[in-house]
Amino acid sequence: MIPLRDTIRSKSLPILVFILIFLNGFVFLVELSLQNNLESFLNFYGFVPQRFFSYTSNYSSFFSPSRFLPIFTSMFLHGGFVHFFGNMLFLWVFADNVEDHFGKVRFLLLYFLSGICAALIQGLVHTKSTIPMIGASGAIAGVLGSYFVLFPNSRIYTLIPIFIFPLFVEIPAPIFLIYWFFIQFFNGTFSLAAAAWTGVAFWAHIAGFICGVIFALFFGGRKRD
Repeated sequence: MIPLRDTIRSKSLPILVFILIFLNGFVFLVELSLQNNLESFLNFYGFVPQRFFSYTSNYSSFFSPSRFLPIFTSMFLHGGFVHFFGNMLFLWVFADNVEDHFGKVRFLLLYFLSGICAALIQGLVHTKSTIPMIGASGAIAGVLGSYFVLFPNSRIYTLIPIFIFPLFVEIPAPIFLIYWFFIQFFNGTFSLAAAAWTGVAFWAHIAGFICGVIFALFFGGRKRD
């Protein structure tokens, strides 16, 4: 299911959403320009669980800044056009209302706190992985979690591709997001059962979403229709 727009109009211009999309887009263009140097770039700025949880082999101390920097830089990296445009589409559809509701400071706090939780939980699930974890999806999952709590009466105008035929339907936001979360949980559980990382950070999505739900429950205030 591909979300196209929701039925809730934001009351203010989503400036931070524009800035985040711009920053992600700028970094993605930098990635495209690197060509043969891209792998080393992603390995350095991506979040590598094995490297992070190693106490002495890569860093002078546990609290070395270079240990924690990739948690933040990895949120602006993407592994291809589909990965980038998919994340930006979800950010565009859901984040404007969340920014509008929380305000600038709390929205940024939600976004980065969700991204941090996502990276750490994914890392804890696969501590020995040497694959760089990249993408804004953990942070965006936090936005989805808060949207789920704050806008229970919203509906999502959705494209459902059925073979070559596009089907456009309006789906209640809670149903859309519960389905999305179920897919992440199912695939994340399967990756645990298979004792392997499939290349998609499902537990980062799960952790980000739960972080967003908790954040909205504590700091969200009154729900909007």
